[in-house]
Amino acid sequence: MRRNQHAGGERSDGARLRILTDDEIREIHLSTLEVLEQTGVWVEDEEARTTFAAGGAVVDGVTGVVRLPPYLVEEALRSAPSRVVLAARDSKNDLVLEPGRVGFTNFGEGIQVVDPYTGELRPSTVADFVNAARVADALDSVDVFEKAISVHDVPQETAVLYQAEACLANTSKHGFMGSGNGYLTKRLVEMAAAVAGGAEKLRARPLLTFITCPVSPLKLVRDCCEIIMESARAGAAVNILSMAMAGGSSPVTLAGTLVTHNAEVLSGLTLAQLTRKGAKVIYGSSTTAIDLRLASASVGSPECALISGAVAQLARFYLLPSWVAGA
Repeated sequence: MRRNQHAGGERSDGARLRILTDDEIREIHLSTLEVLEQTGVWVEDEEARTTFAAGGAVVDGVTGVVRLPPYLVEEALRSAPSRVVLAARDSKNDLVLEPGRVGFTNFGEGIQVVDPYTGELRPSTVADFVNAARVADALDSVDVFEKAISVHDVPQETAVLYQAEACLANTSKHGFMGSGNGYLTKRLVEMAAAVAGGAEKLRARPLLTFITCPVSPLKLVRDCCEIIMESARAGAAVNILSMAMAGGSSPVTLAGTLVTHNAEVLSGLTLAQLTRKGAKVIYGSSTTAIDLRLASASVGSPECALISGAVAQLARFYLLPSWVAGA
């Protein structure tokens, strides 16, 4: 089991980037509670709306908007675990996520590769995915494997199943998978259970963490809801990862974008806890600013770094493990 070095602790060999003050973090939290209570989030999935209503949320049956009272969100935060163990096929690669520890993964999800033999830029395949998994498995600096590329030489409706097979068979590390929807999440759990030696062994040592993204601004679409709920039922962690773009799908100010981002993640976390109290949630972010020249996400920008640092602070405030993307 791996416990990586602390970052930002009271040690002479640490470094710390403090984007927000304690007062600013509290302001973002309180603003988020106000947005969730007054504006709410649009929830597409009927089962999720029913789950929210049973937990005490106010659900508009016509518009699909769910408004969350502050006590409900804060109760959910208290029941989400602060420590998550990402189990691996080889237990020496188990990774502990707990306050102050930092780990690394590969980036995802590429849609093309440069062929290592011909130099051709082409769509990625299952064979490329296998190679990426093996490379990640061999690199000590890569703690867990995120599906690095999508595959285009199989039916796209079931491509995630091929990717999971390649992941489970070619890396001894924990895997992060964007599972697509609830049905495919169930199938991935069954595949992982076959590798783990049964459903109970998998529940004790989940080999996969699922990734899902709310749609900014303030939408939990059906697939997102299904993945959150199925992950909670299976005992697997879910990485709820907002991909808001400041100036595009969220306010142009970084503070406003952080509130939008926070509301999306916390609404998903609340759904997970209402589905199964104690469900494991990772506070995720691929939020950045929009590049107005290209109408695309500026992933390598200073704004992305500032947002990622602020997100890590918010996750620490909530005692949650975090996952931030960027370059």
